[in-house]
Amino acid sequence: MVINPTHLAQTTRASVNWQDASRRAILSYRAWQRSAPEIVKTYALNVPLSAVRAKIRQEFERHRYVQQLPVADMLITKSNMEYQETLNYWKQIPHIMKYFRVEEDPKARVSSNFMNNFLEGRN
Repeated sequence: MVINPTHLAQTTRASVNWQDASRRAILSYRAWQRSAPEIVKTYALNVPLSAVRAKIRQEFERHRYVQQLPVADMLITKSNMEYQETLNYWKQIPHIMKYFRVEEDPKARVSSNFMNNFLEGRN
């Protein structure tokens, strides 16, 4: 398998207006969703495809109400970089699984009840 580093590269640019930024964000979101099966297969993830797609949606929804255009441009650029790194297999499995840490690692969920934490041996 030959990896072409510039295959998925996109030039960094500023959006002209909110419509342009919205269009670019939707294109990035669709590219991620289309590539979800390939990501699961390439990294041999032990996570269902539906969970990967839900996590992609959740990550995009986190930044849905950004109000500044330069911030939206920066987020779109970061999304494109992550996409390129992920599909070119430049990441390792822990880099991908960090997005599923709460769902996968029961120790990541800390109870607010002191007695439960004490009995489980947590500080």
